[in-house]
Amino acid sequence: MARRARTRRESDANQTGPVASPYVQRGLPFFDVIDEDTIVKLEAQVDWLMQEIGIEFRDDPEAHRIWKEAGANVDGTRVRADAAWIRELCRKAPREFEQVARNPARNVTIGGNNQVFAPIYGAPFVRDLEGGRRYGDMESFEKLVKLAYMHPNLHHTGLVICEPCDVPVSHRHLDMVYTHMTASDKPHLGAITEMSRAQDSVDMAEILHGKDVMDQHCVIMGNVNTNSPLLVDRVVTEAIRVYCGRGQGIVVVPFILSGAMGPVSTAASVTQAMAEAMMCCAFAQLVRPGAPFVLGNFLSSMSLKSGAPTFGMPEPVMSNYAIGQMARRVGLPLRCGGSLTASKIEDAQAAYESADSMQSTVLAGANFVLHAAGWMEGGLCTGFEKLVMDADRLGGYQKLLGGLDTSDEAMARDAYEEVEPAGHFLGCGHTMRNYQTAFYEPKLSDSENVESWEESGEKDMRRRAYEKWNAMLDAYEAPALDADTDEALQDYITRRKREIPEAWY
Repeated sequence: MARRARTRRESDANQTGPVASPYVQRGLPFFDVIDEDTIVKLEAQVDWLMQEIGIEFRDDPEAHRIWKEAGANVDGTRVRADAAWIRELCRKAPREFEQVARNPARNVTIGGNNQVFAPIYGAPFVRDLEGGRRYGDMESFEKLVKLAYMHPNLHHTGLVICEPCDVPVSHRHLDMVYTHMTASDKPHLGAITEMSRAQDSVDMAEILHGKDVMDQHCVIMGNVNTNSPLLVDRVVTEAIRVYCGRGQGIVVVPFILSGAMGPVSTAASVTQAMAEAMMCCAFAQLVRPGAPFVLGNFLSSMSLKSGAPTFGMPEPVMSNYAIGQMARRVGLPLRCGGSLTASKIEDAQAAYESADSMQSTVLAGANFVLHAAGWMEGGLCTGFEKLVMDADRLGGYQKLLGGLDTSDEAMARDAYEEVEPAGHFLGCGHTMRNYQTAFYEPKLSDSENVESWEESGEKDMRRRAYEKWNAMLDAYEAPALDADTDEALQDYITRRKREIPEAWY
């Protein structure tokens, strides 16, 4: 086994801000909008779905064996179970847990009063202001990972920040995981699309962190979607068996377009999402009690004329609030979507939809926010400008989530003693002590007068964002990695690529 990678804290030159907040520690109360009677009614339907309707677990005989031996009612591929037992199993998963990064300063805590922001996941296309829209490739993938690593408002780099379509499908998971491990030292996800790819991710994580660390800590997670409605396929159960079987984390997200993969009723779709995710959590605890589990929600409304998903609408906003309350009652960390939009470019539609989606995600208490930055075109495209624009706004949410500061310094009594009535506070001692940190200042917004804006070239935010991400890449420095560890990772990848035939689909 190769030695564990050395870690270091990056210099400020390699960041847009200091490495001071590896995740958000929430001081703001949760926005609970559903009353107790309604929550109880929703939970009763969740229980009914699990006990009477059941969930299909298909194409994985090992999953059926695990359920049967545990005492569930397995009828062919349909699994039904006592709701009280499922809830008891869910309580075995931790309310919060730490995902360890190779740089300890980057460790994140997921669950409880903590929130972690990660970029878009899964887009096959990329877009930037000069290059336009195109298929994702490895060059774009590497650039996006570096940007997510460098931005202080992104705490986690995810995995498929775009699909590198110039690499064979059967091999690209190896290159993606390696890039996250070497171009960044933030926590990240692993592959899930096939059991062998999940195993490769876990094996590479063991090389990077060392067996002893991995035995004691969550160092990698997988993110999977159920095949709604009410279907869990083997991609999910095999990923759970690989990740949770090794003591690592799994994020399970029912992907529900109301009207297609769930009823048009938001209440019904929320209960369906809870039932699907809780059954998966129970299965994970049967595989390994105490394995980290994150309950996900990705509920979108849709145009019933075209079938296209819509984002930032009132129905998915409400679903975030409802499922946030329900997840806390079950005792599970929550994952929601973030800066979501159907817009094709960074325009007013993108701004409105992303802001509404992210605000409900944040206030609802999502502990792990995938798609927090970069999402465009309903998730089909990663925008370079959108990534840094969204991340810029995340800093404001972090400030908001800290809550109201009522410390002695914040109450500013000495300022009132210094400044006479009808005077001003611009030059007083309290202002001079705090002016650098008193207000959040988004880096990409232009708040100067129109004359200054005109003299600077009349740049809109897209142009400023384009210049920002290019400047960040110019300043990028790779985080140090132990040479023996890097060699061991490369040897593993070389061997696995020899063993796995190239496949492009």
